[in-house]
Amino acid sequence: MKQPRTLYLVDDDVDDLELFCEAVQIIDNSIVCISASDSVAALKAFRDHDVPLPDMIFLDLNMPVVDGRKFLAEIKALRPYAHVPVIIYSTSSHPKDLEDTRQLGAARFLTKPYSLDELVNGLSEILEANWAGIRVSL
Repeated sequence: MKQPRTLYLVDDDVDDLELFCEAVQIIDNSIVCISASDSVAALKAFRDHDVPLPDMIFLDLNMPVVDGRKFLAEIKALRPYAHVPVIIYSTSSHPKDLEDTRQLGAARFLTKPYSLDELVNGLSEILEANWAGIRVSL
């Protein structure tokens, strides 16, 4: 039996977490959406192997304590997760944020959209490309 695909979202905004997981379920209700609203707890869960190896990690940049850049650098240094695509999911669309996160190993940058439909469209494009074996890039 095929394992369900798993996405892991790290975002301190509870509304964004709920909207993201709702969009994922609209796209494909067999996808498991795991989320964390605390970057420190999420890093601990990854370090302790308390979560299954996800197919992709979606990551907010602007979080307290451990921001998205630091999280990205740390997750890419963890052996089992180094090759998991990390997609930055942020309100920012600043070119410096895109470049900085690309340098740190982000696979893609998705600016948080204003509507559920826009989010479904953006996520669908990323998921289809990644699961078809097409390299997603910034």
